[in-house]
Amino acid sequence: MKPELVIFDLDGTLLDTIGDLAVSCNHMLRLRDLPQHGYDDYCRFVGNGIMRLVERALPEELRTAEYVKAARKDFLEHYIDHIDIETRPYEGIPQAVETLYRSGVKLAVASNKFQAGTEKLIREYFPRIEFVAVRGNRDGVPLKPDTAMIDPIIAAAGVARDRCVMVGDSAVDMQTAHNAGIGSIGVSWGFRDRAELEENRADYIVDTPDELLKVIASMR
Repeated sequence: MKPELVIFDLDGTLLDTIGDLAVSCNHMLRLRDLPQHGYDDYCRFVGNGIMRLVERALPEELRTAEYVKAARKDFLEHYIDHIDIETRPYEGIPQAVETLYRSGVKLAVASNKFQAGTEKLIREYFPRIEFVAVRGNRDGVPLKPDTAMIDPIIAAAGVARDRCVMVGDSAVDMQTAHNAGIGSIGVSWGFRDRAELEENRADYIVDTPDELLKVIASMR
């Protein structure tokens, strides 16, 4: 397979976003006099969209649809204004993305983060990269691992599925790739561990952005 399109996950793959997610979620909990959580907890909570993040952060007895919706509103009001305080690209990622872009590989982003937040972070941290598409959570579009977010990206790129690869840090990303019939590369520097990537049949697992470039080059 010669990859012509690389689709990146965002949180835990391109950017370390846990700090800002944790602060905003704990802000929401503090408003309600509820117990707050630490870094490792939020690494487990993320990956399935903001609604599930908020739900998982709440005590089980409060996880009603109405309460979660109100808590999500408070979370988002804080997070959208504090989305880039602690967030940073992983070391070596900007250079790796730039290298792929300059080599002619088409690039895209598919994230379960809400659309406005996904776009804002990509504009801020990758301003020189022209992505084929930047897709986040939008009304009426199922989240990963459903392929509803991925299929239009592949169509927009005009690339055959056997020339596409998904890069991500979690089971959700590996399942998305399998469901879409495309290649998968798991990254070990994100929010989940290597065992989760192995259990979800990542085609490759890499430990650094440089290794990611080497794997993609070897696939060519």
